[in-house]
Amino acid sequence: MKVIPRDQHCISRKNISDGALKVMAQLRRNGHQAYLVGGAVRDLLLGGHPKDFDVATDATPEEVHAIFRSSRIIGRRFRIVHVRFGREVIEVTTFRGHHDSEPDTSRGKSQSHQSDQGLLLRDNVFGTLEEDAVRRDLTVNALYYDAANFAVYDHVHGMQDMLRRSVCIIGDPEVRFREDPVRMLRVARFAAKLEFTVEAETAAAIPRCAHLLREIPAARLFDEFLKLFFSGYAERTLQQLLEHDLLRYLFPDSDYEIRQDSVAMGLVQAAMRSTDQRISADKPVTPAFLLAALLWPVVDRLADQLRDRGDPPVAAMHSAAQQVVTSALQTLAIPRRFTMPMREIWEFQLRLQRGNSRKARELLQNRRFRAAYDFLLLREQAGEETGDVGAFWTDFQTLPENQNLPMIDTGGEEAGDGAGSRPRRRRPRKRRPATS
Repeated sequence: MKVIPRDQHCISRKNISDGALKVMAQLRRNGHQAYLVGGAVRDLLLGGHPKDFDVATDATPEEVHAIFRSSRIIGRRFRIVHVRFGREVIEVTTFRGHHDSEPDTSRGKSQSHQSDQGLLLRDNVFGTLEEDAVRRDLTVNALYYDAANFAVYDHVHGMQDMLRRSVCIIGDPEVRFREDPVRMLRVARFAAKLEFTVEAETAAAIPRCAHLLREIPAARLFDEFLKLFFSGYAERTLQQLLEHDLLRYLFPDSDYEIRQDSVAMGLVQAAMRSTDQRISADKPVTPAFLLAALLWPVVDRLADQLRDRGDPPVAAMHSAAQQVVTSALQTLAIPRRFTMPMREIWEFQLRLQRGNSRKARELLQNRRFRAAYDFLLLREQAGEETGDVGAFWTDFQTLPENQNLPMIDTGGEEAGDGAGSRPRRRRPRKRRPATS
C-alpha cells in the first residue's frame, strides 16, 4: 500500500460535499473506518468537481443504517446504504472481501454466489480495506481519501495509472470480466470519459470475454446504455465501443449498418454530438431521440426492402419500426415510454417529406414535430438525401400563420400513395449476410 500525504496531492476538503464529510465523521465517532472512495477521489485528483460522493467503511449495511436514521439499505447483488442529507444522497458501501473466502458470519449476513461460468450472482462478502481495494474494478477507481488525516491510500497503483492516463482492470482481466461482463462496458465508458487509453492486457481480454455480455439481463444492459450515452461524452463512448467491438452486444443490427454505411455512421455520430452538447448546456435530453438515431439505419434499410416488395411507404415504415423495436427489446429492455416516441419520430419523417404546406400548420402543432424536425436535420447533416425538405420546414416555422410556402416537388405523389413520394437512398445497400 502507498500512502500519499496531504502535501503530495491536490484534494481539499472544501471541494468535498458536506454530506460526505458528515457521514465519514459520524462513522468514525461510532468506532468505524470511513473513506471517500471511487470516482470522487479520482476526479478530485484530476482537478474536477464530482457531483456524487461515495463512502467506504468497515461497518456492515445494518450498522450504517442504525447510525443514520435518514438511510435505507438497497440492492440484492450488492447491498449498499443510501444516506440522505436533504436532496443529496451519499452512497455507503461496506468493505468487500474475496468472494471465495469463508463468510464472516459474526458481522451479519455475508454471502457470495457465482454461476457455472464465473458470473457473480450475489456478492455480499465483507472484508478489509486492502481486500476492498483489490475487489474494485479499475485501478483509478480504487483510491481512498481519509478526511481525518488528509491522506490518499493507493493499494493497486491507481496513481501511477492516472499519471499514465491509462484505464486498467484490477487483477486478471479475463477473470474479472467473467465475474461481471459489464466491466468491459465500464472500461470503455471510463476511457471515453477521462480520455485515457485502455491498458494493453485489459484491452486484449475484451475480445475473449465480450460474448459474455449476452448473459446480462436486458434490464441491466439498458441501465448501462443510459450511463454510456447520457453522461456528456456519448460521441467518445461510441468510438470506444466500436474500437473494442462491444456495440454489437447492445445494438447488433445497428453495429453492422453503421460499419457498412458512412452516412449511417454520420447520423449516429451527429446524434451523439448533439446529446453531448445539450447535456453540457444543461438542456433536457431523452433516450428516445438517441435510440431513434441508433436504430434508424436498420429501420430505413428494412423499410426500403418492404417498399421494393410493393408495400406502401407508410405501411412499410410502420412494419419496419415494429420489427426493429421487437428485435431491439431482445437485447435492451427499452421502456415503452421511449419506444413509442421513437417510433413516432421515425414515422413522422414521411409526413415531413411530403412537402405539402397545406397541412403544414397542423404538423407544427404536433407534439413530436420538434423532435422529428431535429431528427430530419441530423439526417440531412449526415448526408441523407431528403429533397432538402429541412430548409422548407426551417423557413416555414418563421412565416406568419396566414402564409404558406409552396409545395415542394417530390414527384407529384403523397407519401402514402406510391413509391415516388420519397427520395430514394443515396446508393444501393449491401444485403446483410444471413446469420445462424
